[in-house]
Amino acid sequence: MSQSHHHPPRPQLPLSSTIHPDILRTHILTRLDGPTLASAACASTELNSIASDQELWAALCRSTWPSTDDPRLRHVISTFPDGPRSFFADSFPLVDTSRTKSTPSSDHDHPSEIISAVDLHYRNQLIFAKVVETETVSEWFRCAPFRIDMLEPKDTCPTPVPQPKTEKCCQELAEELTLSWILVDPAGKRAVNLSSHKPVMVQRHWLSGDVHARFSAIVGGERGSTSEFANCGIVVTWGAGGVHVREVSLQVEDTERMFLSGKHSLEILQRALEGKKGRRGIREEEARRRYEEFVELKSERKERQMRSEGRLDTMCVAFGVLLFASLGLFICNILYS
Repeated sequence: MSQSHHHPPRPQLPLSSTIHPDILRTHILTRLDGPTLASAACASTELNSIASDQELWAALCRSTWPSTDDPRLRHVISTFPDGPRSFFADSFPLVDTSRTKSTPSSDHDHPSEIISAVDLHYRNQLIFAKVVETETVSEWFRCAPFRIDMLEPKDTCPTPVPQPKTEKCCQELAEELTLSWILVDPAGKRAVNLSSHKPVMVQRHWLSGDVHARFSAIVGGERGSTSEFANCGIVVTWGAGGVHVREVSLQVEDTERMFLSGKHSLEILQRALEGKKGRRGIREEEARRRYEEFVELKSERKERQMRSEGRLDTMCVAFGVLLFASLGLFICNILYS
């Protein structure tokens, strides 16, 4: 009776050992997205060495956010601790608002300049990309209401976005739009994505016909104050009767429906820059929920304020009636005495 011989399985060589590094870099790793490339870098020492190529990450940044091809921003990104790889790690995940810091920071910690890199896509097609630099040290910036506009008042940007006529069309548009608003601190070599990636709301103004797509990041502020939670709100506006974008702006709003000044907004943005990041897929749904909670909190505070003002009005009326009655009694006593 013949005996079968069982040979031990031949050890498998890692992929990086069987494929030439140039082929890996040029034909395989360039096809990966950021999270997959980062995961591949953890597979082996060889892959980590190849995946650490800064040109690879720079190309990935440009393909993900075309606005980063701006010459000034390219230079700033090159100064990050690990260059484009660090920038991607900061900017791809959206800020985790549940873990932003709420400790106050001093003025000397604030950046003297911030850079906004914005990319708007419709059905994965780029329709708007721009970089704007904003100084943060002048008295005008510190005292005036904070607002960053990516378009000048008379500028517009043509897009292939159809003008939604109904609420259902607005909901469909919300599924097709994606926006990235990366805020960069050049001095601190940090970046944060302030957008919810997809709109938290798309609505058509009943009178003007303008369509507003709102993106949001709720950031922790100073505890016990009206800015304990602040909304970094991004608005993209399409003019009525056309398909031209005429507004792409960022403002910071507290729960009292007040837009914060440059000084206070910078404190909020500083916490966002210092905060930890969350995963994008979960963050999109979480962003919408957090925005709805913020809107509800604003409504509750408005109702409390109205009740408080109502009680004050009642007290003033009662005091006025009492004073009038007392004055009448006083005059009667004088006339009949």
